[in-house]
Amino acid sequence: MKTRIGILGYGNLGRGTEIAVAAAEDMELAVVFTRRDPSAVKILTEGVPVVKAEEMADWADKIDVLILCGGSATDLPVQTPQCAALFNVIDSFDTHARIPEHFANVDQAAKAGGHVAMISVGWDPGLFSLNRVYANAILPNGKDYTFWGKGVSQGHSDAVRRIPGVKNAKQYTIPVEKALEAVRNGEDPELTTREKHLRECFVVLEEGADAAEVEQQIKEMPNYFVDYNTIVHFINEEEFQANHSGMAHGGFVFRSGKTGVNLENSHIIEYRLTLDSNPEFTTSVLVAYARAVKRMFDEGQRGCKTVLDVPPAYLCTQSGDELRAHFL
Repeated sequence: MKTRIGILGYGNLGRGTEIAVAAAEDMELAVVFTRRDPSAVKILTEGVPVVKAEEMADWADKIDVLILCGGSATDLPVQTPQCAALFNVIDSFDTHARIPEHFANVDQAAKAGGHVAMISVGWDPGLFSLNRVYANAILPNGKDYTFWGKGVSQGHSDAVRRIPGVKNAKQYTIPVEKALEAVRNGEDPELTTREKHLRECFVVLEEGADAAEVEQQIKEMPNYFVDYNTIVHFINEEEFQANHSGMAHGGFVFRSGKTGVNLENSHIIEYRLTLDSNPEFTTSVLVAYARAVKRMFDEGQRGCKTVLDVPPAYLCTQSGDELRAHFL
């Protein structure tokens, strides 16, 4: 029997999730929930209903895992605990500083509802988190470095779009090349947040909006922009659509460490992602981990989980024999 997947929210992430579910041989899309008028939401999969989000409770026994496709700034802190009371859920919450708080809230709701909830799934947090943990375990004497970009940050772009007066926005995260090369060369630099990345925003304003006020709110936004050098460009809708419609992204994780009696040997672990479509890659990760959520629930596990709690085999459709024969 195929795992029945529900989607909450049908933007870039929702559409990417639908595509990833269609490509998964052991899954099927059961329903899409939306806060918009369902009649105005056109999905790719024929025969799958689009339903008002307010009616989710009616589907509590009709789906196996609900994939939450909202933004981390305001949606997921509310939606994930609420939905974990009704379903097994998975989200891509990516505000690193607030993950412990989010985990605690979701864990309480999931345990009370008798479900498994997995948070902060994607490539960072997510795959990059795993790489950092593996690298720290292997090279305990060393330093970690993470660089994002150049590319579109979905979470940061969403946060800018939530500012009153903003009609549309894209935020590009750009590694500082000098810092990146110093790490790759084994120089073990001490880098501040500001020294590692630049953030560049392209913003379309609503008519009558105060550009200076919007720029100030962007640059002073905690957890998103306040610790970075941030450039804000105000452009018109035509330029935005012509030049900023892509969703490419990527990044690097490094662990620079030493071994030996006198720490005489140096090692560098580098993990890199280059992505044409940030949302489609992120949702491919979400769908793989939705498979793990279902398996953990079937085993009797309950409460909140992260990628750090999941055996790699739980992500795959292959049997243990097949995985050992072809991947080990």
